Order: sequence, then C-alpha cells, then structure tokens
Amino acid sequence: MNLGRRGRSLLWMESHRLWAGPQRRPLQGAPTEDQLAQALTALPEGGTAWVVDDLWAPALLARDIAELPSGGEAREGFFRWRFQQAFGSEIPWAVQAVRLEDGPYLLSGLAQSTRDAWTALATRLNRPIVSLQPRWLWLFNRLAPSLDMPGILLSLTPTGDGRYTGTLAAWGRGLCMLRQWEDPLSPAGWNEERIAPSAAFLQRESRSPQLIHIWGATGDWPYVGIPVQKLDEGLLAETEEVA
Repeated sequence: MNLGRRGRSLLWMESHRLWAGPQRRPLQGAPTEDQLAQALTALPEGGTAWVVDDLWAPALLARDIAELPSGGEAREGFFRWRFQQAFGSEIPWAVQAVRLEDGPYLLSGLAQSTRDAWTALATRLNRPIVSLQPRWLWLFNRLAPSLDMPGILLSLTPTGDGRYTGTLAAWGRGLCMLRQWEDPLSPAGWNEERIAPSAAFLQRESRSPQLIHIWGATGDWPYVGIPVQKLDEGLLAETEEVA
C-alpha cells in the first residue's frame, strides 16, 4: 500500500518487535498509541515509510476479474467487496489494488480504523505516512532487481515456541503465488505442508523455484530440496526509503 513516493524514514513493525531509527523494542501484538508515538518521535520530522506485520495487512492475488465497474468509487467498492469476501471479516477494510504485469490484481488491505488511527497520529507528530506496506512486499521489492530465476520468499513471524506464522510469495515471470497462514508451524511443518506443495505446483507451471529466501527464522532451516538463503536484518539499516 503506497501513499506516495519520496525519501522517508523507516518504521518497522512486527507483532514481536518495533524498530524506528536507533530504537529497538519488543512488542506483544499490535503496538499501543503510546508505543507508536515514542517510536515515531525517535525519527526525524518528515515523511515516514511503514512496514507492518503481514497478518495485520493481509493480501491476495485476484486472478479471475474479467471486468471492472466504471468510475473510481465503484471500482474501489468492488475491490473492498472482493477483499471482504476473501477474508470473511465484518470489519471495514482500506484496500489498495494494483494490477500486475501478467494480469492478476494484487489486493492489499488494512483495517480502516487502524489506518485512520495511524494516519492521524503520524500527521499530528509531523511524521506523515507516505508509504505503508506489508513486510513480505517490502522484502519482495528489495529482492526484485535480482530475481532473474524463479524463487520463493518466506516472510515469517516467530510465535515464541519454535514455530512461525507468515507468508509464502513465489515468482517466475513476476509474482505468481501468494499464500498466508495465521496458524503457526515449525520449520519442518512449513517444509512439509506449505513449501513442498507450493513448489510442486510451481514445477507443474514450469516455474520451479531455484532458491528460497527466508526472513524471520532463527537457527538453521531444515533442507527441503531447494537451496535456502536467510535474509539479513542489515536490510533494515536503511533510514531513507525511496520505494
């Protein structure tokens, strides 16, 4: 979900940690307004880029949209309806739709009340939000320039018991698969129940993944038949975003 394009400071929020400039603090779920205010004031005044936990800002690939309503408001309403149908929640969503090069739409959502509260707080503190993305998309965009062969990205959040929730995104000729799970599994469980079936499907589609990029896992990842590369937290060393 992009709200603009220019240099901005990075605010990184996962359900277990919050990073803002030099500040690093643990979290237990979504941050409170006070926690957010303290983090924002650690950043210089000006635009801020927010990267948030995947499960706070779920997303989906919508492939079967043959025709869209005419008019901006009608299209926005259609995408909100489609998102609501997919996630089955009664809460209002703020939804952004982007059409990908190979046809499907990427729909990204955030609870409207959360978006409104975050936007108001950031504006009040003179650190307006100019970009807001789920973690998996931020990571994918940083990998994209070097994605010259099919691969998989795991964007994971630890649950504290050796298990992880998160996202599996895959690409061949562009983003071609996006799956998200709220129920945590161990690395072995991820391999057996999520990665292996996804890789098998991609192989049938002639997009066999050549490398798995993993964010958020601690310790070694068990072998699944595809080479693994763990992403380093040095990616977050950037203080200016130009997405």
